[in-house]
Amino acid sequence: MSLIKRSEPRNIKITPNTNPYAAGSVIAEFGNTKVHITASIEESVPGWMKGKGSGWVTGEYSMLPSSTHTRSRRERSKVSGRTQEIQRLIGRSLRSIINLNELGERSIIVDCDVLVADGGTRTTSISGAYVALSLAIKKLMKEGKLKTNPITEQLGAISVGVDKEGMVIADLNYEEDSSCDTDMNIVMTRKGHFVELQGTAEGTPFTRDQLNALVDVAESSLEHVFAQQDQILND
Repeated sequence: MSLIKRSEPRNIKITPNTNPYAAGSVIAEFGNTKVHITASIEESVPGWMKGKGSGWVTGEYSMLPSSTHTRSRRERSKVSGRTQEIQRLIGRSLRSIINLNELGERSIIVDCDVLVADGGTRTTSISGAYVALSLAIKKLMKEGKLKTNPITEQLGAISVGVDKEGMVIADLNYEEDSSCDTDMNIVMTRKGHFVELQGTAEGTPFTRDQLNALVDVAESSLEHVFAQQDQILND
């Protein structure tokens, strides 16, 4: 018997060049979740990296106060533990698919600002951040600042989960995410390499068969993500 209830992601839309001042920018939409993402270039690196000839890529993440069902407070002086975790995940994911030595001594900061949150904000951020980063790299190459593209693989992320009936669902919305027994965020490359798997049983522990189904559904869903990324970057 199949364990899969829904194997395809929600409707995906990636709109490029949404910010005229950023080197690369998109609005990434997965279902009702909407994230504005910009990639900014700085011709410097953090102090601990100076003189090493290597570049740096990092991510920042925030949610607008009205992005959720009830207004959330702005994180002005100190970010929450959740925000720190997501920022680190975005940064790790992007650094895993770029040759920092080829980037030279410059930084690319990718800001992910959630406009509307309906589940999967971190995975939507990563999938959109790959496009924004790629657009910024294209700009550097067009300006002659880079001779070769330092990006080594295509990157995407998707959320998957197991509902109360034990069925696997792709790309969870808020209601599905909040009621699932298991939720998992999977970051992968197009070559099928795993960058990160974050999975937790909130209720009933999940089985090995369910784990296999979660990964299979993620791989299938990410083909849709990669196709949307291609549509933007190949134009």
